[in-house]
Amino acid sequence: MAETDQERTEDPTEKRKQQAREKGQIARSKEMGTAFVLVSAAVAFMWFGGALFDGLRSVFQTFFTLDRQQAFDPNKMYEAFAIAFGEIIWPILIIFAFILVFTFFGNSWLGGINFAWKAMAPKFSRMSPLNGFKRMFGVQALVELVKGLAKFLVVAVSAFLLLAWQYDNILQISMGQMPNMMANALDILLWMFLLLCCSIFLIVVIDAPFQLWKHQKDLRMTKQEVKDEHKDSEGSPEVKGRIRRLQMEMANRRMMQEVPKADVVVTNPTHYAVALKYEDNGARAPVVLAKGSDETAAKIREIALEYDIPLVQSPALARSIYHTTELEQEIPQGLFVAVAQVLAYVYQLKMHKKGKAKRPKKPASDLPIPDDLKY
Repeated sequence: MAETDQERTEDPTEKRKQQAREKGQIARSKEMGTAFVLVSAAVAFMWFGGALFDGLRSVFQTFFTLDRQQAFDPNKMYEAFAIAFGEIIWPILIIFAFILVFTFFGNSWLGGINFAWKAMAPKFSRMSPLNGFKRMFGVQALVELVKGLAKFLVVAVSAFLLLAWQYDNILQISMGQMPNMMANALDILLWMFLLLCCSIFLIVVIDAPFQLWKHQKDLRMTKQEVKDEHKDSEGSPEVKGRIRRLQMEMANRRMMQEVPKADVVVTNPTHYAVALKYEDNGARAPVVLAKGSDETAAKIREIALEYDIPLVQSPALARSIYHTTELEQEIPQGLFVAVAQVLAYVYQLKMHKKGKAKRPKKPASDLPIPDDLKY
């Protein structure tokens, strides 16, 4: 069982993946980035190479038409350099920008964009000769060697097939005339370069899924690691129990602060206690301010006696309100009649204490409570 727990058989959790991204550990395919750089360079020269060629031709024309006097005149040379720079700078910037965009896309396609400051920190373990030998003769080095040989074979075979395909056209170049001969040669060269770069995508098709699989495999977790992470995120049972106790204590303290506002406390008389408040301002029904059993009920009765709040013993009504009504909620409609009799008794008791009425009789022990609300 212990060996099973130590095997990395579980898929990585979202937390583990996030931690890996923060460390810079994401799936990356260097072959994909290389392929995008080369292909975008070929496409950029095919699309914008004409503008660059025109700029270079203008530069050569400018410098080759200078006479001896102009060549030794600094002002003329500065002017010539400004013209040359203006002719070639924009085609070069466009080509570089095109390559840069596709380079960024190719390197971020697999694994997304990620900025990891931890990955930029120096790692002294890489300076260790022993670790260096391990990397040189490890499994990863073997994989890189196989990929290097595969790239060499793919590029070599692709170059041979392309040369065989364009063999007749290459021979015909020498029979052409300038400048058409140079234009045909450049056209053939660019197309061969583009197709040769596209051949690297054969390696990418294999390398990208392999890098995703390897990244997922490296992040796999043992069952114990999953349990520990769940415990850290959710909290141990002891900590959660203590938090619940503290929350209940805080709730009870807030509830006890509401008891002095009650009009009456209905008791069991010892096991249950419910504090009710009725606002005679159009409210629909009395509201439960506090309720509790055993020790909590005893505390409610103690506060009620301290603040001279009437205690009415009605076991059935106390149990019914306790089980059917939550704090700050109105009592059920089925208990209106029973609670009304209790509130009427409380009102008459207040009048009696003021000397305005006789002492009222206590409410009947069998107050009307529907069967579905009896507990």
